[in-house]
Amino acid sequence: MNSKLFNTPGGRVFDVFNVVVLGLLGILTVLPFLYIVGNSFATEAEITGRSFFLIPREFSLSAYEYIFSSSTIFRSIGVSIFVTVAGTFINLFFTMTMAYPLSRSDFWGRSTLMNIVIFSMLFSGGMIPTYLVVRSLGLIDSYWALMLPGAISAFNLIVVKNFFQQMPAGLEEAARIDGCTDLGVLWRIVLPLSKPVIATFALFYAVGHWNNFFSALLYINDSDKWPLQIMLRQIVLLSQGTVGDMANMDPNFVQPPEQSIKMAVIVVGTIPILLVYPFLQKHFAKGVMLGSIKG
Repeated sequence: MNSKLFNTPGGRVFDVFNVVVLGLLGILTVLPFLYIVGNSFATEAEITGRSFFLIPREFSLSAYEYIFSSSTIFRSIGVSIFVTVAGTFINLFFTMTMAYPLSRSDFWGRSTLMNIVIFSMLFSGGMIPTYLVVRSLGLIDSYWALMLPGAISAFNLIVVKNFFQQMPAGLEEAARIDGCTDLGVLWRIVLPLSKPVIATFALFYAVGHWNNFFSALLYINDSDKWPLQIMLRQIVLLSQGTVGDMANMDPNFVQPPEQSIKMAVIVVGTIPILLVYPFLQKHFAKGVMLGSIKG
């Protein structure tokens, strides 16, 4: 692209326009989260007296003290971290190992399997049949119930398959001449060249596991195995007075405003997974486009 084009008056106006528009969009994206963070530190008087604010006049940690007043919250955080890490590994393992053979034109039954994958994108058994399958496999009250039913995303599988198809055939041929098996080619050649797409879908899968609420609500009855999302829901219910007193809570503790508790719950549920983004950002922009086009 000719760099002189952007040194013209029209080019500079276009640059300024882009900066202004993207800056406004960025501000509109960040403002709701800043509002939530500000309300989570606010007092009841400020929440009722001010309709909108980003920085409270008087900071209060009562909402976070209420959330972390029970030791069960730390156990639920550990459960969520375990399910997110282990579940993401399972997702990547099955997605990569299924996408690679489907990307090979000489793989027998490739078209049939691809049609089955596409069919699963359009039709699903629904909640009740899925629950019956999970129960029949003995996965109720098991962490496996949160990881195995969604082990492969059909859409992600298709994108990864298209990415593998774009790799030069000469690399694999050279590896096979050197004595590599199919698994050796996948492990030594394909996966090292697939770091952007692996990082991208690892992030997608991890966010899905971290935010997964409904599966735990269906399959986990033991409160000791509740992930963070279920525990935060219970805290919100407790703050509304719909459930009894929270276990292990100080009887002298004054309950903070219900609104600030809801905002603090959002912050606690969002910050941990948000911290993962900077580590994958360098791969994310590139990886999200890889495999989406062919040619």
